Amino acid sequence: MRLAIFDCDGTLVDSQANICLAMEQCFASAGLAVPARERTRRVVGLSLLEAMQAMVPEAEPHFHAKLADDYKSVFQGLRARGLVKEPLYEGVPELLDALEAESWLLGIATGKSDRGLRHCLEGHGLLRRFVTLQTADRHPSKPHPSMIEAALAEAGADAEVSMMIGDTSYDMAMAKAAGVRAVGVAWGYHRAEELAAAGADLVARRPADIAALAEALA
Repeated sequence: MRLAIFDCDGTLVDSQANICLAMEQCFASAGLAVPARERTRRVVGLSLLEAMQAMVPEAEPHFHAKLADDYKSVFQGLRARGLVKEPLYEGVPELLDALEAESWLLGIATGKSDRGLRHCLEGHGLLRRFVTLQTADRHPSKPHPSMIEAALAEAGADAEVSMMIGDTSYDMAMAKAAGVRAVGVAWGYHRAEELAAAGADLVARRPADIAALAEALA
């Protein structure tokens, strides 16, 4: 069995505006200088605690934990006010159709929480299309291979014929650690050359490039 495992933020959906806004409000509430959006985009994909450690490396562990909790509260508040928008990237629905047509199983490995991922997928009517959902709630942060290993086991898929599709160097490093193909996407939050340097076997410029790869591997 072949499993195509997707990252979510920056790969399936463009959520950077939400993430950056929540980070800015979180930092302002903590009395910190508001970070540049490019800096925030660099940590998308990491689990929340690890992201805060990267954003404020000089802070104490308890402060990282407080920032992570504050970010969650801010983000939930934005969602409650209807301010969270996570549009699908153009071509993603067609890519999922093409993969399923070639008998690929679909999964997700993301730094989102279970709640956040479910809300996102349900909003796009995609939840039932994925046979395995792995999140930061139950795994170490990327690039640890735990999420991919669990996804493969849950789906009954073989690593050597499966792939991880993501937009960050963390996704590529995780794929390599788990022994699956590493497919980078150039429409997300890390540059194509960073994905290649992190071990990407392919950097797709558009979703159709991934569909073509999947057909070739059939």
